[in-house]
Amino acid sequence: MDICPAYWEWLDRQFQNGVTGSIDMIGRELRDGNDELAEWVKQRPEHFIGNDDTDTQKIFSDIVQATMLGDYNLGNRDNFLAKADPWIIAKAKSIGASVVTHESLAATNTRKVKVPNICRQFGVPCMNTFQFLRELEARFVLAQP
Repeated sequence: MDICPAYWEWLDRQFQNGVTGSIDMIGRELRDGNDELAEWVKQRPEHFIGNDDTDTQKIFSDIVQATMLGDYNLGNRDNFLAKADPWIIAKAKSIGASVVTHESLAATNTRKVKVPNICRQFGVPCMNTFQFLRELEARFVLAQP
């Protein structure tokens, strides 16, 4: 959008080349917003793949069960399970992909459900946005005057 528009163009190319993707549920959450990101997502439905296949459903069920058995804050746990996060983890595991998140791995004694912790528990590679950009060798270089 207005900050680093080259990033959004680059991200479009990654989607178009099949390097990156997301799931329908993430798309729905983003489309429900009232901002530029919601508009960006609405114009790109092809970037969001289904998560209703049998493998993803089974893994999602395993994630729900493990989360319900964990010693988590109930409100945080319920919020995690009601959103797209467990679905993106399940889809990533089912297709052998990595999850990109702004969240950081939490200490083992936390009562908050954190995406990187659930990814680790289920053997799903997880990275932050900066690691993602480095791995794909993204470069946003200002042109010389």
